[in-house]
Amino acid sequence: MGRMVLLVLHHIDHAVGTTNKELIVILRPEGLFELDWQATDRTMDRSELAVQEKIHANFMNNSGQFLLFLGFSERSASLSESLGYLMLIASAFVKKLSLNPDIESLRERIVVEIEEDDMKYLLQNAPWLSGAEHLNQSWIEKVWEKLNYSFCGTIQTYKGSVNQFFAAMNPNIHLVGRVFFHLVESKDEEYPFSFLATYSSDVSMDGKSRHLPLKHALVEYGDNNRKLLELLSTVNKASEKSAFIAELVESGEIFHPIGLTAGEAYTFLKEILLYEEAGILCRIPKWWRSKTDSLKISVSVGDKQSSRLSFDALVDFNAELFLGGQSVSAAELRQLLAEAEGLVFIKGKWVEVNHERLKEALRAYEQAQKLMEKSEISMIDAMRFQLNARTILNVSEEACELEVTNGDWLRSVVSSLTHPETIEPVAVGEDFHASLRTYQERGLNWLHFMKTLGLGACLADDMGLGKTVQVIALLNYLRTKKRERTLLIVPASLIGNWMSEIAKFAPSLKCYVYHPSENKNIEENDSSLEEHDLFITTYGMLLKYDWLTGITWDTLILDEAQAIKNPGTRQTRMVKQLKASYKIAMTGTPIENRLADLWSLFDFLNKGLLGTAKEFTDFTKHIRESQDGYARLKQVVSPFILRRLKTDKTIISDLPEKIEMKTYATLTKKQAVLYNKLVDDLKIKIESAEDGIERKGLVLSSLMKFKQICNHPDQYLGQNYYAEEESGKYARLREICETIYEKRERVLVFTQFKEITASLQAFLEQIFQHEGLVLHGETAVNKRKDIVAKFQGQEYVPFMVLSIKAGGVGLNLTSANHVIHFDRWWNPAVENQATDRAFRIGQMKNVIVHKFITKGTIEEKIDLMIEDKTKLSKEIIPDIQESWITEMDNKQLVDLFKLSL
Repeated sequence: MGRMVLLVLHHIDHAVGTTNKELIVILRPEGLFELDWQATDRTMDRSELAVQEKIHANFMNNSGQFLLFLGFSERSASLSESLGYLMLIASAFVKKLSLNPDIESLRERIVVEIEEDDMKYLLQNAPWLSGAEHLNQSWIEKVWEKLNYSFCGTIQTYKGSVNQFFAAMNPNIHLVGRVFFHLVESKDEEYPFSFLATYSSDVSMDGKSRHLPLKHALVEYGDNNRKLLELLSTVNKASEKSAFIAELVESGEIFHPIGLTAGEAYTFLKEILLYEEAGILCRIPKWWRSKTDSLKISVSVGDKQSSRLSFDALVDFNAELFLGGQSVSAAELRQLLAEAEGLVFIKGKWVEVNHERLKEALRAYEQAQKLMEKSEISMIDAMRFQLNARTILNVSEEACELEVTNGDWLRSVVSSLTHPETIEPVAVGEDFHASLRTYQERGLNWLHFMKTLGLGACLADDMGLGKTVQVIALLNYLRTKKRERTLLIVPASLIGNWMSEIAKFAPSLKCYVYHPSENKNIEENDSSLEEHDLFITTYGMLLKYDWLTGITWDTLILDEAQAIKNPGTRQTRMVKQLKASYKIAMTGTPIENRLADLWSLFDFLNKGLLGTAKEFTDFTKHIRESQDGYARLKQVVSPFILRRLKTDKTIISDLPEKIEMKTYATLTKKQAVLYNKLVDDLKIKIESAEDGIERKGLVLSSLMKFKQICNHPDQYLGQNYYAEEESGKYARLREICETIYEKRERVLVFTQFKEITASLQAFLEQIFQHEGLVLHGETAVNKRKDIVAKFQGQEYVPFMVLSIKAGGVGLNLTSANHVIHFDRWWNPAVENQATDRAFRIGQMKNVIVHKFITKGTIEEKIDLMIEDKTKLSKEIIPDIQESWITEMDNKQLVDLFKLSL
């Protein structure tokens, strides 16, 4: 049976009672995927966790046969959306496998094809997933091929029958028999349907089988009653529960083609599920299974152009009834209620008349009519209607199909939002010092278009694609049109980044910071509101400056908007009290695996679009069972999210192979005090130092100390506590790495100090919730190969901390697509050499290089000097590294070292 069938669940200790982790799937290209654990707000009991631990253990023990194991596993509501989706694909394969009547004959020669309708269903109903950019028809086909290969390889060495194999894997999944029931339309008025029972006979070498009328089995098996009874076992099962089939068996008509009345055919069609449960495959007219030919209510919203374009705009609402694909009136349906139930031939088609379903559909249609009588509904109600139409109209999925579509006008608006390349371009404004890439120009146009509509916008481009510069371009354009007041809310560690970017790209944009680090005495009625365009504050300061909620802002922007993903926090509630005509949320991870995050984001952007928290929770509870739940949800929210990925081929061609970003951190109070004291000490010592070696040694040792303070006070003080809140760089490191972790990417963190590597490792393990690796000069040479292999391997190892000297050469670490220079070597050649551990032959991803710089310190000043070719020749630094600093005179040195904020 192999390892897969005889599963051993390794004992994994965990807390008694409940836990808060769940197993998720991360998609990779070419049908590949990984499993990983993530924290969850849901609390699971031990049995629910045990199911996931069993799945994870099987993946780690035998990844080649894991998908097949998953396909036979019982589905559980406790599984994450992503794991549930992978199970959906695998179980669809197993279901197809079980429905092949020739499986016992074919065994390892079987080929299970995926049908077009199945492919369409799997793609349309995919939830949000990490790595969703890889999900397409080719990805599913690759997974399907692996499932087929895995089954064939397993069954080839399995000693028992296929039926025994299925029973061992999951006794609740049964193989079908070899008997088929066929129902087809005929032109006989008295017997408009024909019934025939067939069976699968010989299987050729190419896997094709012959289907013969069931009466041929009487000849083929002759006196071999055992084989005949085995063949007819499924028919006998069906006859035990169906009087219709029992009568055909008793009369012997089961072996012959017979004509059926419409009433008999209706009985047969209603009992199909019963026959299939008995193991009989049914071939029936497509219109019976197809929704498109059933009873349908079709609702169209927004056919006519609204008088104004905004979220409060009123749109028209129309509803129609269809039966058998033909438009019908309510009066015609009521007339059908007066007739007998069953199959009725209407307008050239057979349709089902079920009185209970007709009544329910009529009630729903009349409810829709009442909405139509209101003439118009708001745009928000129109778009939300796609999610909760069944609830509003009180109609079940069994009663009828309910189709909700955007009318011509609303469809054109949504099309523009989802295709930014079609939106009319706007300028970047005067005194803007950057050339936007094509996709960034489209982002600017989209943001501006959303503003004209008054619709909240989520700019969700991947990290490194320039969300900040697109927003600054929008604000600079608006500045040139009229005076507006924009409030930007950021994590405290990002204030420096925004200030630097604004000064670099839009120096004419007047900016004021509501934060003690920039302005000490901030009052509610100060003159800043009249003199500036942009106001920056932090999530934390909102609680202190609550008067900001009393102002109606023209634009409100959230950076790192995942800060409001938890709707219950005081911080989130305060943000949602702010009033603005236009709202923007910036985030690199709008949603990966948690639907609850999506609701909170849209409750801020476009309140009411996803209903109340309870309504959305009720919707998501049933989303997996729904035929189109995920598809409807994506249809509603996608117009409001602009998300471009580094893997997108239309983006890649517009990107450099290495995206270099300067990441600014600010000093904490403790860092600033230590920094200033060191500057004062240096002033005294340098005046009394003798020229030559003593002075040079003093400068270089001071330089090292300043770097240590910028990293963390404890590094300079020789302590081992390393509290996160005492270092601006640690705060920035968290924000960047949280986004990297959300996307399950990998990062290399370079430092020139071995003594800080252990602290960085411990800190990053908190963020990534996984163990990472460290490599420095004292790492044994014979261990380096194993460290590299582990980082490059299949198991998710999110980070490696390296000392720049030890990790700068001789390593191939292409699994990482982020490189962080935590402290600067100030030698471009050395930094580039380290970066190239990730960016080299074999790297298929764009590499993002984050260069950490502490605002106002020597780190920022030297970085500017390196960039300024007129002050410092590029060739000087690689050869003599930092020694050029020692050649400065005393005044230049003090100016270089002193804090400038």
